[in-house]
Amino acid sequence: MFMIILIKSLIIGGLVGVGVGAGAARMFHAPDSQGMGAFRTLGELNACEGDPASHFSFGLGFFFNAWASSVAAGAFTQDVDHRIIPNWGAAALMIKNRRLGETLHDPRRMAFACGAIGAIVVAFLNLTASSVPEALQVTAVKVLVPAANLLVNTVMPVIFWLAAIDAGKRSGFWATVFGGAAQLIMGNAVPGLVLGILIGKGVEESGWNHVTKVMMAAIVALFILSGFFRGFDMQMIQSFHLSVPDWLEAIHSSLSGK
Repeated sequence: MFMIILIKSLIIGGLVGVGVGAGAARMFHAPDSQGMGAFRTLGELNACEGDPASHFSFGLGFFFNAWASSVAAGAFTQDVDHRIIPNWGAAALMIKNRRLGETLHDPRRMAFACGAIGAIVVAFLNLTASSVPEALQVTAVKVLVPAANLLVNTVMPVIFWLAAIDAGKRSGFWATVFGGAAQLIMGNAVPGLVLGILIGKGVEESGWNHVTKVMMAAIVALFILSGFFRGFDMQMIQSFHLSVPDWLEAIHSSLSGK
């Protein structure tokens, strides 16, 4: 059973890593070529600013959460392919060479590096999850998961906020604005901090051109829609000890199918 799990994990992890690594690298070449990855992956890779230690520590923070989830629930989190594999692959390539064009932005090299990282990570997670006794899984749920959540929800936002402030006044300002909005609406400031860094850096490099204006409009629309569908508007009205208008409740009820 051990060898079967190991072989399957190496194959699956390698294939996932190749796809994730090449896809993430190709995102830096848009619109000339199409990439395969999430927008947050691109933003988080940029936020590490080509520093291998930052890439490794960022992936490590989410690795403990993914490890706890695999041990306790027997399932991977999305952080494995969105955050851990691409960041560790980038860190492995940048140890000796920090030229982004030859490392993070190179789909072929990222595919090989992330393929190896993916095989190791998936094999490790699957083997440890399959070998942990049931009693220890209960301990993992009660101890490791809260600790990992504290790391992701408290420590990581602070790190990103400090990185945004260090990146410049504009990045710090927009990261603070969007990070605060994301914390209020989504319960985690990291997405807003990443978006703030992207906007701030875009304005510093290109000014308020067509691209940055479209990005700003899309981000604002994202927050408005996210807040509306999460019922943040009604919660905000209630926080002022005011009654929610009937027409607003009717809109939310109709959209939620109630």
